[in-house]
Formats: sequence, structure tokens, C-alpha cells
Amino acid sequence: MATASMRLELAPFLARYGTVVALLALIAVNFAVTPNFASLQTLNVNLTQVCTIVIVGVGMTLVIATGGIDLSVGSLMAIAGALAPLIFLGKLFPLPHLYVGVALAFVVPVLVAGMFGLFNGWLITRFRIQPIIATLVLFIAGRGIAQVMTNGDLQVFKTPEFQFIGLGRVLGIPFQVWIMAVIVIVAAWVLQKTVFGREVLATGGNEAAARLSGVPTARVKLLVYGISGLLSGIAGLIVIAINSSSDANLVGLGMELDAIAAVAVGGTLLSGGRATVVGTLLGALIIQLVRYTLLANGVPDAAALVVKALIIVLAVWLQRRGSA
Repeated sequence: MATASMRLELAPFLARYGTVVALLALIAVNFAVTPNFASLQTLNVNLTQVCTIVIVGVGMTLVIATGGIDLSVGSLMAIAGALAPLIFLGKLFPLPHLYVGVALAFVVPVLVAGMFGLFNGWLITRFRIQPIIATLVLFIAGRGIAQVMTNGDLQVFKTPEFQFIGLGRVLGIPFQVWIMAVIVIVAAWVLQKTVFGREVLATGGNEAAARLSGVPTARVKLLVYGISGLLSGIAGLIVIAINSSSDANLVGLGMELDAIAAVAVGGTLLSGGRATVVGTLLGALIIQLVRYTLLANGVPDAAALVVKALIIVLAVWLQRRGSA
């Protein structure tokens, strides 16, 4: 009886704090077995590789919190990443000054990605199309749009003013890490402390009841898909800035799966109604650290993918046990 009671108490604990426990255990293991893990260079590598996943994952968290899913995030990254060089390289229209082009390249592609996100939300709310089908439209067509915009060409550039978003540092910390931190803090505050955050969770928890209670569920869904698009656009700019090039075929490829994995591992309920932005950050760090640990210790990348899949399965199982 005592053993059964302990198991019943352990499952909710792991469902709530399992992400933190797993992250601390991973860090401890790395200190013990991974060479040069306790260095600023290792910290820098892991943080910069996880930033775009977290940024996209924050938008995915809000979408999943409403009971939806967004498969188009990788394609929206490709669209933003294709459009930005066209602007600051002056391929679309003459520029009075480079800084004007850079400023427009930071704003316009993100807004365009946000508009495509709103299009996803419009399909879902106006025509009541299932989110997985509605976002599949841009998952397929979005990358094609990016390729048409660039004629399928690789855009190579060396523009430090633009690339600061991906390569610059402020107070010795990569600028993209600052962007990630601000997005996580703001999103966590919005989700937990604002009326909109409560409306998001209410929509995912029981949409019919939320609607009867006066929650504008259609507007909430429209906004979260728009936010997801905006954040995907930002992530797309960071990726091309780091690579000094924009390839519409590769930018954001597979990002939707990484973002969903981070959300699931972080503890957000995939059926909606419960979400944690900080958990998504921790989930992304766990997935990144697992991959880094295996690669640093000579394990092939293919094995890292298998381990990542097992982690996702375990996270979903813990969710079900914790809510049972």
C-alpha cells in the first residue's frame, strides 16, 4: 500500500517538476563525463543553438495552449529569411541608405510572417478548419513562396549591420540570447498575469464554456497564430544572420518538430488549457543538452534523434500520468 501511495504521489510531482529535475540531472552528468563542459564557450554554443527553437517554441506554446497546432512555423521562417536580404541588398527597390534597408529588413519580413500567421488563424476561425490541416497549407506552400521570391537562388551577403541580430554581442552575451530572454519573460508574464493569457488557457481548456462565458475565442485564436507567425519571422532573421546567407530550401527546415518537442517536454498540455513558457525554455534546453552530450561523447547524431524521440514519449506519458 505504501509503495502504491508513493507512486501516486510521484507521478504528479514528475509531471510538474520533471523538466527541472531532468535538466539538473543532465547538467550534472555533463560535468562528470563531458570534456570542457564547464566553460563559457560550451555555454555560448548551447545557448545560441537553442535560441531560435525557444523563440518559435514560445509562439507554439500559445497556439497549443488554445488546443491548436502550427505546422507552418518553419516555412514562415523561410519566407522572412528570403525577404530580408531582398530588402537590405536593394533588390526590391532602391535604398536611400543602407541603414534604411536594414531597418526595413528587421520590420517588414517579421510583419509579413505575422500576416501569414493571421491567415492561419483566419482559416481556423472563419472556416472551422482543423488547425493541423489549416497550417499544413502554409507548411507546403510557404516554402514554395520563399523559393519563388528568390528564384530558388542562394542569397549570400556580408552585412554586419543586419547580422548583428545573430552574431552581435551586448555585455558579452549574444544579442540573440537577449532577444530570447525578453520574449520568454514577456510571454510568461502575458500568459500568467493578463486577461489575454487567461483567455488563451480558457479557450484551450473548454472552448464552448469559454465562449459562453464571454471569451472572444475566435479573436484569441487569431491573435495566437499571428504571434506565432511574428516570432517565426524573428527566428528566420536570426538564422540567416548567423549563416551569412539565405537558402529558402533550408531555413527553418524541421523547426516545427523541434518547437513542438520543446513544448511537449516543457510540460505544456498538448490538448490545451495548460501551458508554461518557462517550461518550453527548459524543454528546449533539455533537448539541446541531450544532443550536445551525445555528440560530445562520440555518439552519432542519428542516435541523438532517437533519444530525442524517446524523451518526447516520456514527457507525454508523464503528462497523462500527472493529469490522471
